[in-house]
Amino acid sequence: MIDYQRMYHQGVRVHDIDAAMAELSDRLGVTWATVQHNPAQSIWTPDAGLRQVPLTYVYSCEGPQHIELLQGPPNTPWEAGDNPGAHHVGVWSDDVAGDTQACLDAGWTLAAAGASPEDGYGAYTYVVPPSGFIVELVTSLALPRFEAWWAGGTMGNERD
Repeated sequence: MIDYQRMYHQGVRVHDIDAAMAELSDRLGVTWATVQHNPAQSIWTPDAGLRQVPLTYVYSCEGPQHIELLQGPPNTPWEAGDNPGAHHVGVWSDDVAGDTQACLDAGWTLAAAGASPEDGYGAYTYVVPPSGFIVELVTSLALPRFEAWWAGGTMGNERD
């Protein structure tokens, strides 16, 4: 079972990450970690297989519930397109592959992952129950890296 008490972010798809940061900062009283631009984010989807795509993202520094803003390319889960706004919730997982398989066994579908199913799904998956509520399972091994980033450190994909 997914431990929903380990939810730590809400993912929001946006067209313009800078504009979204500006409009949310004052109204929600949040500050932002350094914007990340990963030119080669790994993503596996059932339709396209494994590929590398550019992804720009940022998290609010304040928690325990962080806001994740995502600006992604077409034909990925991160594309805002005609549906910007709330996209998913992120939950820490100590066993992404095991938790993902348990969801699939319960009738959920796999929308995307950091690696193919044959390669253990990678560090994250997007799993979706029939109701459509998207849950991102993220390896808890990344938590120290995120905590350092939220505290003003770097993630290694900072925007120029």
